[in-house]
Formats: sequence, C-alpha cells, structure tokens
Amino acid sequence: MFTEELKAFRRLGFRHVLLQVLNFASVIASGLMIWKGLGLITNTESPIVVVLSGSMEPAFYRGDLLFLTNPPHERYHTGDITVYKIPGADIPIVHRVMETHDVSSPVKISGLDLKVPGEQLILTKGDNNHIDDIELYQGLDWLERKHIVGKVRGLLPYVGYVTIAMNDFPQLKYALLGILGLLALIQRE
Repeated sequence: MFTEELKAFRRLGFRHVLLQVLNFASVIASGLMIWKGLGLITNTESPIVVVLSGSMEPAFYRGDLLFLTNPPHERYHTGDITVYKIPGADIPIVHRVMETHDVSSPVKISGLDLKVPGEQLILTKGDNNHIDDIELYQGLDWLERKHIVGKVRGLLPYVGYVTIAMNDFPQLKYALLGILGLLALIQRE
C-alpha cells in the first residue's frame, strides 16, 4: 500500500529522515509556544475557542472562532459574553452574563467597619436558550471568577468548522496529516 513511500524514505537516508522529524517537531513546538504566549498575554488558559452549538445564535453561530481575554482585575457586567468551564466538564460553554452579584467582606481598620469588594458571582444564559444556565452548573448556584475562561473580544465567522469537522470525523484528521506528509515529501524531491 505504501511501498513507494517506504522506498522513498530508504533512498533519503537516516540523516534526511531525522532532519524531517526534527523540522516537524520544531513546527509543533513553535505552535505550542505561540499558544502559551497568547495565553500569558490574554491571561486565559484558552485564548481561542470554537463555538460548538447553536445556543448563542444569532450572536454567534456554530463554527465561529472566538478570541478571549481575561484581565485579572476587570469585573464582568450584564451583557458580557463569557466562556466558562465547570469542574468535571470537558467542553467550555459560551454564554451571556445575565446577572452579577458582588459578595463583599467586612474589614475592620482602626475602628472603622468597611466592606471590601470580594468575589463576583455570575449567572449566564445562552441567547437561544429559554432558561438560565443553573442546570449546567452541576450543583453550583452561581459561577465564580475561577470558572471563567475569558470574555469574548472578537470573532472570525465559520473558521472553526475545520476543528468541528476533524472532531466529528477523526478519519479526516488522519487523512489531512497523511496528505500534508506526502506534500512535504514531494516538495523535498
């Protein structure tokens, strides 16, 4: 089945094959460094996400690519579109903030009773959903800041369909990798 490709590898020699493997590894490492660098700049574990469902239509459609930031001292407001992740859930959810509540904590400073703003509690809902997300919170009444992955800052429509297609059809992922490998071999010759 791949006899011609195997013959081509044998003709290239060990050093050339090793060089190809190192080039591939450097491309993967560069991609990971860019991803982690974007994460550090935007203060989020995932600076780019793909919309996987229609719960936010018409604001976002399935396959839209969203860009996120999560500034540490910025408060979330009603109407902001956030991406959150509940512990134990694998997939982050993109929904709009419907309510926020600030939980303040009392502090005594030189005889004065002051209230210092503390944790912000958030309730979300998908634009295309009829009820809020409390059922999605898996026992939580509100989202806390630690659950928020980021706030949506921009989008590229439909670009994420590539990711959706590769997740829905894993064979497509392997076919794409095989085609890219063959193109790399052809280009070298």
